[in-house]
Amino acid sequence: MTTELKTGGQHGYLRIATEEAFGTAEQLDAILRLVKEGRADKGTVSLWGFYGTSPSERTTFIRERLLDLGELRLAAMDESGIDKAVLAITSPGVQSLFDLDEAKGIVTRGNDHLATACERHPDRFIGMTAICPQDPEWSAQELRRGKEELGFVGVQVNSHTHGHYLDEEQFDPILRACADMDIPLYIHPQGPPDDMIGGMVDAGLEGAIFGFAMETSYHALRLLTTGVFDRYPSLQLVLGHGCEGVPFWIDRFNYMFNAGVRSNRYPRLKPLQHSLHHYLRNNLWGTNSGLPSPASIKLMMEVMGEDRVCYAMDYPYQFVPDEVRLLDAMDIPHEQKVKFFQTNAEKLFGI
Repeated sequence: MTTELKTGGQHGYLRIATEEAFGTAEQLDAILRLVKEGRADKGTVSLWGFYGTSPSERTTFIRERLLDLGELRLAAMDESGIDKAVLAITSPGVQSLFDLDEAKGIVTRGNDHLATACERHPDRFIGMTAICPQDPEWSAQELRRGKEELGFVGVQVNSHTHGHYLDEEQFDPILRACADMDIPLYIHPQGPPDDMIGGMVDAGLEGAIFGFAMETSYHALRLLTTGVFDRYPSLQLVLGHGCEGVPFWIDRFNYMFNAGVRSNRYPRLKPLQHSLHHYLRNNLWGTNSGLPSPASIKLMMEVMGEDRVCYAMDYPYQFVPDEVRLLDAMDIPHEQKVKFFQTNAEKLFGI
């Protein structure tokens, strides 16, 4: 018999899902307009040209659930035993837009909309701030507003912004604000930029199946290898989907990075204060969003430390309540399950 999933500490821990998406009609309309006008990059065209228009059961479910911050979402959380959801505006946020006034307006109204939902359901919904990285100084101010006025607990950046990455000097106001205000930075995937995507669309591999993780892990490695965490040692970076594979590859990353530094082959790569392992265990957090794999979760815990791995579902893109049952039954000590499902998220986000 299938065990009924319940909220309220069914197994001695609450389940806090830390990468759950919502959207606004205004945001999705703006993205679809770019697609229709032929101004969106290939990744956005592939993703939202499909999810924004297809009449299929899956896409209809996702669009409906993205826009809902009420009864449908709460019912899904109850069905899957999720006590609390950390919510962020869906990829690509406003990072594919070109009109800065439009993008910042969508962000401001989207943050206000999420804050209202969190106020309405304070025991269930927790918010992360959306920003407009195209304007880093404005984004830093919105981060302050998100934390101090709206009560948000982190910020989600949907990886690249028109092919540019957060290690670039222009984005330093965002990193500095996150470090100064103790705001966790969640880097969430979007499709690779046009100069990276190559033949992935034709191969059907540019999205969540591969391209997302490849592009987002590249973003994370740019931060890891260019001294960002030496400059901001308190900065906390969160990556989903098994920490985008970084724990699995960290030994090779570390060895080859140091070989590259010694060779003086790359002017951009300089010696760091610590090994890449150190930053992984002190500055990175990983969630299992969309990766309900006990083996992968155990690997993350072993490599990163059991205090730095959090649960996530990836609703509404991946809503499978049986995955919760699978992870409830993981063969790990109960104390580790409590950390994984509840207390690590509470520590990371200050919940």
